[in-house]
Amino acid sequence: MNIQGLQKVTLLDFPGKVACTVFLAGCNFRCPFCHNASLVTRIEPGRSIPRSGLLAFLKKRAGVLDGVCITGGEPLLSDGLEELLTEIRGMGYEIKLDTNGTGPERLKRLADAGLVDYIAMDVKNSPAKYAVTTGTGGALLDRVRESVRFLVEGSVPYEFRTTVVRGLHERKDFEELGQWLRGAERYYLQAFVDSGDLISPGMQGYTKDIMEQALAVVRKYVPHAELRGV
Repeated sequence: MNIQGLQKVTLLDFPGKVACTVFLAGCNFRCPFCHNASLVTRIEPGRSIPRSGLLAFLKKRAGVLDGVCITGGEPLLSDGLEELLTEIRGMGYEIKLDTNGTGPERLKRLADAGLVDYIAMDVKNSPAKYAVTTGTGGALLDRVRESVRFLVEGSVPYEFRTTVVRGLHERKDFEELGQWLRGAERYYLQAFVDSGDLISPGMQGYTKDIMEQALAVVRKYVPHAELRGV
């Protein structure tokens, strides 16, 4: 496990909680608009935070923070994740996990073990565009589909989210996304923001008007869908 960052407090990442966010390095996607390239393609070993240091921080903040967000990269690729979550749970924290959905077996194990309280899954694009959007050739799409099915069953609170990028997402994609995620409890269309740490610089977002049009399309299938960051 390579812990590459710690945001010591956030009011945004874990709905309804005062939390911290732990950043784990490594990902099996190469999305050009990824805003954490330093966790995917430009990992610096010297920046790693010792596991013991993270746990010491969490022990000190117990009773002050409500929860811990585990993000990446793709956290489900990290060795020792179950053990880390067990230790965090033992301190009394609630846990949110961010994932791209390519590890459905591990995702189910964590949920069945009661080690996650909330899951945020990125759904990158319509199935037809997964290959170009994730830089994977589409090889992992079936695994993403399996994770979507698992979450929609409602075993654990969750949200789906799609970061909307000019040139990668079009109206027909929102039709297909809405049909795919029909029945979802929570679905967010997120405005793309250039973090300055992109895998492929030069990506752009859409205007608020276009985002609202996209939301109207999605809401035909997912009535409670919302915009985020607009």
